[in-house]
Amino acid sequence: MMFLGLALAVAAVVVGAAVVLDNTGDARISAFGDTVPGITSEWQVFLAGVVVAILFMAGITIAAFGFNRSARVRRELRDLREEHEESIHTLELEKRQLQRELARFRQSTAPGAADPGRSVPTTR
Repeated sequence: MMFLGLALAVAAVVVGAAVVLDNTGDARISAFGDTVPGITSEWQVFLAGVVVAILFMAGITIAAFGFNRSARVRRELRDLREEHEESIHTLELEKRQLQRELARFRQSTAPGAADPGRSVPTTR
């Protein structure tokens, strides 16, 4: 595929050079109803077209980079949301387990009995 792209680029350069070298007559470019100053021959018209094509390709490339970046950011945000949901789910499960253990601990101790290692505060 890379070879095909290089062959196509070389062919385009050869054709472009042939167009520039073979056309030496007078030419004019008009844009939006006005004649563009400084362009008097056909090779200058051709070079103006090349400049426009380069600017077009630069714009497309910048747009593609921007699209790829925004897609990557969306993908990362989606992954972070999924991670967050998983951690919340894990914490909720752990909370339920700790609540069950606390309830079992409270049931295993008598409601009025104090732990032998704890002192019971007295009120005056």
